[in-house]
Amino acid sequence: MRIMKNRSKLWYQQPAAIWTEALPIGNGRLGAMMFGQVAEERIQLNEDSIWYGGPKEGLNPDAPRYLGEIRNLLFAGKVEEATRYARMALFSAPKYYNPYLPLGDLRLYFHSHVASQTQDYHRELDLDQAVASTSYTVNGVKFRRELFSSYPDQVMVIRLTCDTPGQLHFSANLNRRPYEGLSGAWGDDGIWMNGDCGKEGVAYACAVKAVAEDGRVSVVGDFLSVEGATQVTLFLAAGSTFRSKDPLAACKAQICSAEAYTYDVLKERHVRDYRELYGRMDLKLADSTAENELAALPTDRRLERMKEGQGYDLGLTELLFNYGRYLLIASSRPGSLPANLQGIWNDSFTPPWESKYTININTQMNYWPAEVCGLSECHEPLFDHIERMQPSGRQTARELYGCSGFVAHHNTNIWGETRPEGLFPTCVIWPMGAAWLVLHLWERFRFEQDHKFLRDRAYPLLKDAAVFFIDYLIASPSGYMVSGPSVSPENRYVLENGTSGSLCMGPAMDTQIITELFDACIQSSELLQLDEAFRAQLVQLRAKLPPQRIGKYGQIMEWLEDYEEEDKGHRHISQLFALHPGTQISPHRTPELSQAAAVTLARRIENGGGHTGWSSAWILNMYARLEEGDQALAYVNTMLRKSMYPNLFDAHPPFQIDGNFGFTAGIAEMLLHSHQDELSFLPALPSAWADGDVVGLRGRGGYRIDLSWRQGQLTRAVIHASASGICRVRTKCLVTLQAAVEAAGLPAAQTLVESGNSHILLFPVEAGGSYELIVQS
Repeated sequence: MRIMKNRSKLWYQQPAAIWTEALPIGNGRLGAMMFGQVAEERIQLNEDSIWYGGPKEGLNPDAPRYLGEIRNLLFAGKVEEATRYARMALFSAPKYYNPYLPLGDLRLYFHSHVASQTQDYHRELDLDQAVASTSYTVNGVKFRRELFSSYPDQVMVIRLTCDTPGQLHFSANLNRRPYEGLSGAWGDDGIWMNGDCGKEGVAYACAVKAVAEDGRVSVVGDFLSVEGATQVTLFLAAGSTFRSKDPLAACKAQICSAEAYTYDVLKERHVRDYRELYGRMDLKLADSTAENELAALPTDRRLERMKEGQGYDLGLTELLFNYGRYLLIASSRPGSLPANLQGIWNDSFTPPWESKYTININTQMNYWPAEVCGLSECHEPLFDHIERMQPSGRQTARELYGCSGFVAHHNTNIWGETRPEGLFPTCVIWPMGAAWLVLHLWERFRFEQDHKFLRDRAYPLLKDAAVFFIDYLIASPSGYMVSGPSVSPENRYVLENGTSGSLCMGPAMDTQIITELFDACIQSSELLQLDEAFRAQLVQLRAKLPPQRIGKYGQIMEWLEDYEEEDKGHRHISQLFALHPGTQISPHRTPELSQAAAVTLARRIENGGGHTGWSSAWILNMYARLEEGDQALAYVNTMLRKSMYPNLFDAHPPFQIDGNFGFTAGIAEMLLHSHQDELSFLPALPSAWADGDVVGLRGRGGYRIDLSWRQGQLTRAVIHASASGICRVRTKCLVTLQAAVEAAGLPAAQTLVESGNSHILLFPVEAGGSYELIVQS
């Protein structure tokens, strides 16, 4: 019998000593890390709009004069000279975007609590409720804290209780060391702080109010003081001038609105809202006696077992899959900014890579699980941000390249800036950021089949990104239409004369992204019956793009020429975009290219590839696309053993949240494929996952799917259709429609086709219908 206890909980028997042991909560916009300290609690705070500085005009005015010369130098193989001119003429000033910053800390000081006298300590994050808690006993009194960040009420709520009347004595303070602004009292039961984020930056504010059911609440200086209480609720709100002209007044209004509810009602509103998203799916990997025993271990001990090589932990895989869904809900909700390199959780004023939006894979990976895991609403902040980027992207296209349309490079920020950013030639001049991002809107349509969304929101952005390449592509000496100058992020190649470089013309990833973009535009135009001339132009141009080619090692070529790689184990595997997340390489439709993709992966791994958390997650997804279940599982294990901090944050290292989201997407990819206009069930099921169930996976075409398998074989599948059409299902066993479904008035037309070791079932579906497939013995 399955043990449910701790199945959806991260839990620990000691407080967090460092930030990567603390537990994250969030409502998309307002987040915190709970340490669970006994005598002095630290709740580290973030609000998604707290970024340093403001938007800047930084495009290089000399770019148009040198663009043609840079291209000619690259075609002539004069890489060093081309790079020198590109650095001077294309790079921006200033070179870097400013960082995402912490909001500060809420500190709670418990006057009579001594850590050494603590008993029965327990700290947990409940993924089913999105509530973090700490409990312990001191001198026979049991104390408990609960913390959640409410989306419906837009406040953070901290509940403090004890089981003996009048034993809560603590003080609370807000601070932002070392960049403090002002702080003060808000009446007799509240405190606040505010400040700014540099010249032209946002101004921020945060407020806290205490409501005690007994005892005494007062303010001393800029501290809240609570004496002799049994139950206390703290309300915390934060914001900036990014959304409000007077953020402190907005914070106070949010708190006053929330405190009209009792704690129980606030928590119920929060849990109900959260569960509407999180409860849409469930994954169960069959457990054994050993798994039941593992469920009784704290999360950090389970992780240590994996790192020590003590065997696989199915329950930890489930937990990490669910954690990715939780983190996406907690860091990306309608109205918030999209999840950045650290989601919304950052405690540093100089965070790694400025904790911004890196769009040469990392931001995109954050949203890989959104549609397949039924979290379409969590995708909305990314769409909002792409629209925020569009005006800047049009300016960059026009002034930097002399092109129409919309372009972005490898980074963006809160202001939606699109200029080349940084100093490193390996990544700066890469004009594919917008093209890749807008494909997320196409993915949303493919999953949801919402034609209004396609017409009003997705297609205009897809078209604007494609228009740029109509102007930007240039004929190569071999006659192909290629992009450039560009790079294959973030790798370098070696010429025959020993010269190495990164800047190039027509790298494989560029062509693959452009192909996906053109195809999306062509299909959208056909579905919407719009822009016939534009569609014909894209069809003609697409035919002139370079084909995917196989190199001397049997690998997918990364560049137009079969260059040697300077770093054969590079973390980016950009030439396999066509495999994942693209759709141009498939074992069933392009077997030769699939084999070359497998060779490419093997070469990278043999030379040390996959050494970062997100890179391992990408490899996991690519092996799932290749239908190599055991190889995919190897990277599930690799991530558990090498890429997880004690709080299960992904380790790049340092912490980078894309690996968490990539892990969740990879598990889903092992169980369902839908990118080739068909539903493929259990395409990369590893031998170690003998039995299991998954409910609520989403498939492109408007499908929700429930699957069960035993002894490695599909035993049951139910398809729920949200759109009418012909459903194509690929399985490794013979399946038919349930007879009762056929008798219920379903059109009789069905076709069964056997293809290799796959079986394909075609049948009509109607919007709102559910269809159960029966496995033939």
